Amino acid sequence: MPNIRYSVLAVALCSLALTSPLQAKKSEPQSYQTTTISVPSVYTADPSIKLTLEQIMADPDWLGREPESAHWSYDSQQVYYQRKQQGSELRDWFARPLAANDNGSAVTLAQQHQAGSANAVYNADRSLQAYAFEGDIYVRDMASGKLTQLTRDNATQYAPEFLLDGRLTYREGWNWYAENLTSGQRIELVNLKTEDQPKGPTKPKGYLAQEQHKLIEFVALQQKNAEQRFAAKQQLQQQNSNIAAAAFYLGKGMQVVGASLSPKADYMLVSVRKAGKRNEKDIMPNYITSNGDIAAEAVRARVNDVTPEPQRIMLLSLLDGSSTELSYTSLPGYNEDVLAEVKAENAKAKGEKYKSEKVIRDIGLMDDWYWSQGAIRWHASGQQVALMLKALDNKDRWIATVDIKNKTLVPQHRLHDTAWVNYSFNDFGWLNNSDSLYYLSEESGYSHLYVKPLKGKAKKLTQGTFEVSEPVLTSNDAYIYFKANKTHPGNYEVYRVASTGGDVEQLTNLGGSTSFTLSPDEQKLLLQFSTNLLPPELYVADATPNAAAKRLTDTMSEQFKKLPLVAPQVVAVPSSHGKQPVFSKVYLPADYKAGDKRRAVVFNHGAGYLQNSDLGWSGYFREFLFHNLLVQQGYVVLDMDYRASAGYGRDWRTAIYRRMGTPEIEDLADGVNWLVDNANVDRKRIGTYGGSYGGFMTFMALFTQPDLFQAGAALRPVSDWAYYNHGYTSNILNSPAIDPIAYERSSPIYFSQGLKKPLLINAPMVDNNVFFQDVVRLVQRLIEQENNNFETAIYPVEAHGFRQPSSWLDEYRRIYKLFEQNL
Repeated sequence: MPNIRYSVLAVALCSLALTSPLQAKKSEPQSYQTTTISVPSVYTADPSIKLTLEQIMADPDWLGREPESAHWSYDSQQVYYQRKQQGSELRDWFARPLAANDNGSAVTLAQQHQAGSANAVYNADRSLQAYAFEGDIYVRDMASGKLTQLTRDNATQYAPEFLLDGRLTYREGWNWYAENLTSGQRIELVNLKTEDQPKGPTKPKGYLAQEQHKLIEFVALQQKNAEQRFAAKQQLQQQNSNIAAAAFYLGKGMQVVGASLSPKADYMLVSVRKAGKRNEKDIMPNYITSNGDIAAEAVRARVNDVTPEPQRIMLLSLLDGSSTELSYTSLPGYNEDVLAEVKAENAKAKGEKYKSEKVIRDIGLMDDWYWSQGAIRWHASGQQVALMLKALDNKDRWIATVDIKNKTLVPQHRLHDTAWVNYSFNDFGWLNNSDSLYYLSEESGYSHLYVKPLKGKAKKLTQGTFEVSEPVLTSNDAYIYFKANKTHPGNYEVYRVASTGGDVEQLTNLGGSTSFTLSPDEQKLLLQFSTNLLPPELYVADATPNAAAKRLTDTMSEQFKKLPLVAPQVVAVPSSHGKQPVFSKVYLPADYKAGDKRRAVVFNHGAGYLQNSDLGWSGYFREFLFHNLLVQQGYVVLDMDYRASAGYGRDWRTAIYRRMGTPEIEDLADGVNWLVDNANVDRKRIGTYGGSYGGFMTFMALFTQPDLFQAGAALRPVSDWAYYNHGYTSNILNSPAIDPIAYERSSPIYFSQGLKKPLLINAPMVDNNVFFQDVVRLVQRLIEQENNNFETAIYPVEAHGFRQPSSWLDEYRRIYKLFEQNL
């Protein structure tokens, strides 16, 4: 397969403009590079093909099965990736040598352990590699390629790490083991137990027990022997290094949040909190079961019912068995009343007065489920350790090091946000060869990269109105590679900057969405690249500026390649509420200016914090194809990255703080005006739809601005934020106990009396994300308000993300019918 460099190629139907001549009414606040991106020439569109809902909503295997979970081979000469089996949820592994000219060959089941892992680790001189496969540990000699299996049992081992003395550690639950790679000896280093410390045989208590020990010699002797055995075992463990060390007892009823062992195996940091108790009322009925019964399935708690437990950071010494709790009092702002204004506003609404006082804030590790990096990072030398901590009120993030000698936290960086600290952009770590930290921070308004010596000021390595993510440090500290949307909010490329500072170098220029993995020899980049028309495929390029990218995979079906798809233009819709435009995709029929004014549909993406008007392939591929179907029938479609969307900086992200559903609907109104002024659209023939957060927005649009759209479809929608989860909702609205004003201001159920136009509500019944209860409560509210402008469709076997093609088809037939009848 020849090298493919995406540059300024023009292919009429398959082109994608980053900026558009349609945005003539207002100029953008900053200059963006204008480029036209093409899809590969192997895509031969057949203009006679007409899209159908039956085809679009069929099992997506018909599109092709894109590469997944790609990673490098140990020698940087081939890549491994998974691919879904046709008609099955199972995945196969493939090996694709860089020198090959096809998709590579399947890896047999007998050889899959040889494929390595994306999470492989290396020793100090990178001569050895270790990884886990199916719960066993493997070590590879990088020079010879020889692979050695260290464990083979029914236990699950994972998280291998090399110690500075050459041994390899790995975990089994909360037990850490170290294996000598020369002798094969395995020892237990650490055993964490969530139990109380054993205190030896129980002393006699109460009158009868004490008298029994006094009067019966045998009983007293048994007591004495038990106490001596207990003391002797403790002495043996303390004085004989060949005996396994005593376990660390963290307390009954405690839960381990995170733990990390020093490369010197002398200390460990552990975070613990009280184990939460499950509320038996948090259930969801499932009516379609294999045995015909109704199943009461356990689900997450609602934000209203959650009180996060603070964490205790413990420094454990493997040298003497001691345990010390580290105090948070050295952290700047640890006792600030950061919610004082919020509390005062809510108190005033109740006719009360709030007096602000210093409060000890609840703090813990940045341990959220969506972040897999780990919040405890040891320096390669084992001499230093850093933690990323967060306030459980969501307003602060700290990076602190540990003064091991004095057993104290030493603050290195504080990120305070009056709204909430982002759950993205929290990567951090140590430079390998100096006592300096690198980290991402949104403190400038955009995520940027910083380096900070322990006893010096932070240095900003990147700057501008763009977002840096996924930093990767080279082993010699020369460069930090990263992904960023530097040239345009929707165009993600790979860059690097010297860790000492200097010019940022652009490495890729593919013009879409590009993510990367640096090869083990740090000479190449494995790229996953996509455009609005090209689903993700794998590429390889040298890790140098302006290197050509060679395509490694072609997994899309011939049927997909023939579709006459209209690429959306990404336009900057002027905002009536701020300087920054609303970047949006617009789908235009070729003849949209001809004839009568057009019908239009505005799509609202889900998740809130998600970017859908970028230049890459969308996870909403069914919606993308549905929008193409609408375009074939003369509709105009607009897909807006409304305020709260990802990719546009901190202020855009936090505009919805304590007022969800207000800025976003203002942006939709600007989108409607833009369609009318620029795309020949009839203001009285515009509808809207979306799922999850997009369903919530459909509610808010139809309830609070009833003349904005003529019809709307809300799919798996949130109707009351007090019923949603804690992790997401408390960031934006605080908690209902503290800030009921924010919940009442932001929840559609409080505004349902405003519904005037036709509304379709589609609700999956076994949705463990947005509960079916959200729809049930809103429907009852509408019934009591005697409103007959809605209809509801339920999907008994579907969760939040539909799986059955029949459900997808039914849902979109109803959406299509709604628009056809009302627009």
